[in-house]
Amino acid sequence: MTNPPQANAATRPGDRLAKVMARAGLCSRRDAERWIADGRVMVNGETVTTPVTLVTARDRVLVDGHPLPEAEQSRLWRYHKPTGLVTTARDPEGRTTVFSQLPADLPRVVSVGRLDLNSEGLLLLTNDGALARHLELPATGWPRRYRVRAHGRVDPKRLASLKYGITVDGVRYGPIDAALERQQGANAWLTMSLHEGKNREVRKVLEAIDLVVNRLIRVSYGPFHLGKLAPGAVEEVKASVLRDQLGGFLEDGGRP
Repeated sequence: MTNPPQANAATRPGDRLAKVMARAGLCSRRDAERWIADGRVMVNGETVTTPVTLVTARDRVLVDGHPLPEAEQSRLWRYHKPTGLVTTARDPEGRTTVFSQLPADLPRVVSVGRLDLNSEGLLLLTNDGALARHLELPATGWPRRYRVRAHGRVDPKRLASLKYGITVDGVRYGPIDAALERQQGANAWLTMSLHEGKNREVRKVLEAIDLVVNRLIRVSYGPFHLGKLAPGAVEEVKASVLRDQLGGFLEDGGRP
């Protein structure tokens, strides 16, 4: 009897199973790891439970009993997320999701990072879960830029100190470039640029310097900009632009 693929993970050639599932556009890499742990994936007739299982094109992968889709060409879209939508495939609270509002002719996509319910602006979407993971990594080096309206009076020194990073409730946030656009009465407009994009990072960091965010707009993610894209609109990034910005990643088959 042959050993299950996971037993030979250290010596077998190939790519990690979770990564292969993401590259096929079936789900995000994080979701793939969860599905594998839940026992929903089989390789060559054996159920596997570890995402570090290595597979090649010769292996037969089934997810919930169905063959893994053929990997498609990597594609990327710009989407102007309105407020009031959650960036998740399904919401246990029954709130409207980003994915339920996308055009019907769009293929299955995953988001590059997230924007919370009350945030708006640029959200990148891709059919390639491995690409999404690559673009989310701080090591990729792409800044996320925001325009922020916050209630409170800005202390220029405290705002400037964010360039050194800040610790809030035990969580360390990296350097943030922040500048005051204008103060309008009790509210201020700021521009902020950061590289990590941790959960609710902008809101938590500004709360730490006594500013309460009441509007948050992501205007760019790396080289991709919101521009004049209307709320709710989706526009595909041209393949030539994608190759220019991500040629090395795409040519290497999605290897970080």
